Amino acid sequence: MKRCSWCGEDELYLKYHDYEWGVPVFDDLKLFEFLILEGAQAGLSWITILRKRDAYRRAFDEFDFEKVALYSDEDVERLMGDEGIVRNRLKILSAISNARAFILVRNEFGSFSKYLWNFVDGKVVVGSGLTRSDLSDEISKDLKRRGFSFVGSTIVYAFLQAVGVVWGHESDCSFRKI
Repeated sequence: MKRCSWCGEDELYLKYHDYEWGVPVFDDLKLFEFLILEGAQAGLSWITILRKRDAYRRAFDEFDFEKVALYSDEDVERLMGDEGIVRNRLKILSAISNARAFILVRNEFGSFSKYLWNFVDGKVVVGSGLTRSDLSDEISKDLKRRGFSFVGSTIVYAFLQAVGVVWGHESDCSFRKI
């Protein structure tokens, strides 16, 4: 079986590639999880974040954005002491403020999923091996306008690929169906 070149031979990466990456996501909890993980990944390798994913789930209340939005300074300090996650204060504060912004988007659109998928009229867009696109530029700009952080165009493009809005499997990958 041929896979995208980026996933290498690591079993965790292979499982992620085969069963998760690029599969359209419509569940707000899962979308929030990916948004936070992609922001945490900034400047690091994705495999580092995948290896820390379970610790992130525990640390951030299974990515329950309603709970994360209520985190206090004490929670920030707790997270700064959690060796299982990336202990970067800006990224931790971003996750909390993004939870608050996420709730505002849900309130406005009915769900974050509706907000996100409206950008592509509910249809998957085929990617072309880029690290950003006009679509990720547009969504990044809108997210920032709504108070999100760690959502630059490159992070947003990776997010869009992860949650299946952008189909990014390489042309010779066995999983490329579009």
